[in-house]
Amino acid sequence: MGGTTGNPIPFYPVHLYGKDGQPNTQMVAAYSALSGKTINIADAYTVEGFDFSGTRNFDKKTGYRSMSFLTVPMRNHEGEIIGVLQLINCKDGAHGNVVPFSNADERLAESLASQAAIALTNRQLIIQLEELFESFIGLINSAIDEKSPYTGGHCQRVPVLTMLLAEAVNNIQSGPLAGFAMTEKDRYELKIAGLLHDCGKVTTPVHVVDKATKLETIFDRISLIDTRFEVMKRDAEISALKERLALAHTTEIDEMTRRNLGYAIEQGYRDQIRRLDEERDFLRVQNSGGEFMPQEAQDRVREIGTGYRWTDPSGNVAQFLTEDEIANLTISRGTLTAAEREIINHHIVATINMLEALPWPRHLRNVPEYAGGHHERMDGKGYPRGLSREQMSIPSRVMGIADIFEALTAKDRPYKRGKTLSESLGILGKFKENGHIDPDLFDVFVRQKVYLRYAEKFLDPEQIDNVDEAKIPGYVP
Repeated sequence: MGGTTGNPIPFYPVHLYGKDGQPNTQMVAAYSALSGKTINIADAYTVEGFDFSGTRNFDKKTGYRSMSFLTVPMRNHEGEIIGVLQLINCKDGAHGNVVPFSNADERLAESLASQAAIALTNRQLIIQLEELFESFIGLINSAIDEKSPYTGGHCQRVPVLTMLLAEAVNNIQSGPLAGFAMTEKDRYELKIAGLLHDCGKVTTPVHVVDKATKLETIFDRISLIDTRFEVMKRDAEISALKERLALAHTTEIDEMTRRNLGYAIEQGYRDQIRRLDEERDFLRVQNSGGEFMPQEAQDRVREIGTGYRWTDPSGNVAQFLTEDEIANLTISRGTLTAAEREIINHHIVATINMLEALPWPRHLRNVPEYAGGHHERMDGKGYPRGLSREQMSIPSRVMGIADIFEALTAKDRPYKRGKTLSESLGILGKFKENGHIDPDLFDVFVRQKVYLRYAEKFLDPEQIDNVDEAKIPGYVP
């Protein structure tokens, strides 16, 4: 019972201390554990000083006759008692009769108890090291989470989705992936790789990871542009007031002409303010980023940036937008410049370098490969190593799909909304067609409805729409 059998132990625990806090000296196992002594009892029914009523009741129910007991304390390497080894009913080798345990039996049992204590202690130390290791991984992910709430959830969800897909592949009996099988050690290795797959993001600057708008750095620079518009509107107002003042002091024109010129000044001022407000609102919209920015919009940003002039706080007449601001506001997809994407992409290099520097035990030696391959592509156009499908293990390819699908459906990103299942599967299907992800794994992902099991755990109800699998690009039922 217990141990590796998985069968639960139905017996009541043996308490070392009573409710009054006093040592339990009536139970032989408790007494041996507390005293550190070996207890050799010839007959439990006749011995005095110990309570064997529970043993006798058990015998009544089972028909067994408990007689001789040998109870030996188990000490670890520090001399602490971590359990007791109890043998019941020694048998005479010649006739099979139950007899008392001999002194030789005691010495043998004490030797066995010592070896058992070593084995148990080693196992406990391994468990403690695994718990410490996983806690350390959790610490790293917590640090990433504290640094950026937009990636912390990702670090927790990708391992779950990775294991869901890996188990689905493990369970299939036919097709090109039928030969894939996982042991418990394989599962643990893949789990650890999933937890560590983005550990390199601790090196990524926060203002790049959390860049919600095109002009955001430590703060959103759109406010600086708003200020420039206000300065230009103020200058326009001052210019209009000066023109009106000059007009009022002009004596060379009649009243009708003066009125018409005043109206023209006022209308010109209002047109200028309206145009500035429109340009400001346009730049605010472009600052938000999106799936695609038309070329006309990019051209208009450049026209605004180079067409207007404003007087800066130093009194210099400057171009309205700096070249860096123009470059950011004309980003065609998302909110990151090419240089910032390189910084983001570097996290996987940092991940690989960090993981390959660790002295992994044999059963975890594939963690760097699994964790470091989730941005590679099947056609060899991924990064950082440009590996092809044939050069990658199945677990690495599994994690690649998990990483993309989580990113598509994530609702905690600063630059986009979480996509629905049908939208995400449509994009993922196109990724299959263009050689980005493993085609066989994608078919399992859809066929076994791994996406739905994940969605039920992590997605909002409005994201879980009806998926017509027949319309998913590239999917083979």
